Amino acid sequence: MTRVAFLPIFLASAVAAQAPTPTNSAPNPYETVVGWAKMPEGRTWGSTSGVGIDKDGVSIWALDRCGANSCVGSNLPSILKFDATGTMVKAFGESVLQVPHGLSVDRDGNIWVTDWSNGRPPQRDTTKGHQVMKFSPDGKLLLTLGKSGGGREPDYFWQPNAVAVAPNGDVYVAEGHANGPTANARVLKFDKTGKFLMSYGKRGGPNAAAVDELLQPHALAFDSQGRLFIGDRSNNRILIVDQNFKHLATWYQFSRPSGIFIDAKDVIYVADAESGTVAPDRKDWKRGIRVGSAKTGEVTALIPDPDTTQTSTSSAEGVATDSKGNIYGAEVGQRALKRYVKKP
Repeated sequence: MTRVAFLPIFLASAVAAQAPTPTNSAPNPYETVVGWAKMPEGRTWGSTSGVGIDKDGVSIWALDRCGANSCVGSNLPSILKFDATGTMVKAFGESVLQVPHGLSVDRDGNIWVTDWSNGRPPQRDTTKGHQVMKFSPDGKLLLTLGKSGGGREPDYFWQPNAVAVAPNGDVYVAEGHANGPTANARVLKFDKTGKFLMSYGKRGGPNAAAVDELLQPHALAFDSQGRLFIGDRSNNRILIVDQNFKHLATWYQFSRPSGIFIDAKDVIYVADAESGTVAPDRKDWKRGIRVGSAKTGEVTALIPDPDTTQTSTSSAEGVATDSKGNIYGAEVGQRALKRYVKKP
């Protein structure tokens, strides 16, 4: 199998971003399974950007924006669980989340969800949204972080994109989903009780940014060493830091990261939903899911977006992989949860 080698870039201070040669030539050893996740009769998928793996290793948790791109005014459940056959076996979160965005499952099997906003005009409830919620596997709300309706710095949150839980239970939240001059862009750290501990990052970019300058931090994941991978989407890079945000490395070879998942063997899966025709400055990069090593940074596979002409978010934003190596991509634009399996 052809591999695209790319060594990690270790930088200790400011970064003058030099985009590498696009990593478009890696093979695609996967085939796509469309319609794997079966909705109940009468219900169709809305936009989804969050997907995670249950504690059992084979069941799938996914977010659905209530058949649309927002749950404002809907009484449909937005947090869904599918068994290994793609059958929905649990659903909850009715009238709780406004625009569910990021999802992760902790070691105890609890489901963490970011509620990205309070809806879009004309449907909007400014008293809700912009929070992070922890649910038990049975749907009980265990913890809520952030001010209902949102709060800008020094309050929190405003447009929380992703949440990840460290092995010791500390909680990390990435917030900021805009590129404008007043956009916030940071990662916040809390203890397991929800007590705020520290914040990392400020708005900076695009591209030529220091390691503490972020622009749309859109994804978070931990590797087996406990290092935190931050998908700094609008800076087209992944920042690797320790749990106190000491910078360890910067990687550009996974292109424009919307979602990151790292499995138990330190295989990294990065969803890029905006390169190519979506982002004018990324026309030479292919959209899709890149697979590689979280240890070396080598890119070994690319599942390309089959639609090469889209001008808005396309292909997977959220990504996860079960214990059997099957990949799941949560799509905002196509409103689908796709499954990718190894070709025979």
